Amino acid sequence: MELYFLGTGAGAPSRRRNVTAIALRLTRDDSAVWLFDCGEATQHRMFDAPFGPNRVQRVFITHLHGDHIFGLPGLLSTRSFPENIGPLRLYGPPGIRAFVEAALDTSQTHLSYEIQFHEWTSPEPAPVRDGLYTIRAARLDHAIPSYGYRIEEAPFPGRLHPDRLRAAGIAPGPVWAQLKAGQDVTLSDGRRLRAADFVDPAEPGRVIAILGDTRPCAQAVELARGADCLVHEATFLHRHAHLAAAFFHSTARQAAEIAREAEAKLLILTHVSARYERAEEDEILAEARAIFPNTLLAHDGMIHEIARRPRGE
Repeated sequence: MELYFLGTGAGAPSRRRNVTAIALRLTRDDSAVWLFDCGEATQHRMFDAPFGPNRVQRVFITHLHGDHIFGLPGLLSTRSFPENIGPLRLYGPPGIRAFVEAALDTSQTHLSYEIQFHEWTSPEPAPVRDGLYTIRAARLDHAIPSYGYRIEEAPFPGRLHPDRLRAAGIAPGPVWAQLKAGQDVTLSDGRRLRAADFVDPAEPGRVIAILGDTRPCAQAVELARGADCLVHEATFLHRHAHLAAAFFHSTARQAAEIAREAEAKLLILTHVSARYERAEEDEILAEARAIFPNTLLAHDGMIHEIARRPRGE
């Protein structure tokens, strides 16, 4: 799994940071791309990415502020150019469908694929399951409905030991497959084979939490609980905490406190206000690391691989 930061700024673009968009590449299966938010010019940022709009299969919108959605109409239009492109699933707060349909209708943009809209109707929607992945959403504390997402990967099957099976006189075939799937098997001669004797324990899947704009809240902690990686906004330095509170945002220190309380393994800060110059961005990172040392500050074009967990964790 890889996180690709297409835009890491807040509110308005700057020379160094475009507005918010984060792509998640699911390298375990067919390298599908899921997009979290789609600020203005997101598709332009994909020119330098190892994927384009045609690879995006699902889009998860955190909230309907313009710096998180103004890039959607253009990306959806461009995605329509390849032949035989599959449907796109679009998730977000109520109003996302009306926004997209109004933009496409007004511009007379005709798509060659279907958009399947899923608007959240409760603070904690039912989980979305897609093969190896489960996506959980919960409403955060922002000026308008804003959601955070928790992506949970299924465990990796344990390694099968062919040498042990051959030593037990079991030739390759259906029995191997059953044991690999974790099923105990009774042979025709009455022997009982325990899967645990021939297959290593499963390796836990990875967990990523990507949160929308928010003030510190209990829902943020729960979405990030034990996550391998938490992506959290850091719009302000803590000396501007009064602005963070007034505009329903978080400081770098508050993001670090969320990561610490949730016992996340890594914190990546994003959504940085354009008011801060380069030196002050170093201060943002230092402020968070003073509380949660394993913190990174995202920049446009940054790629971060989420490593598999060691067995036994």
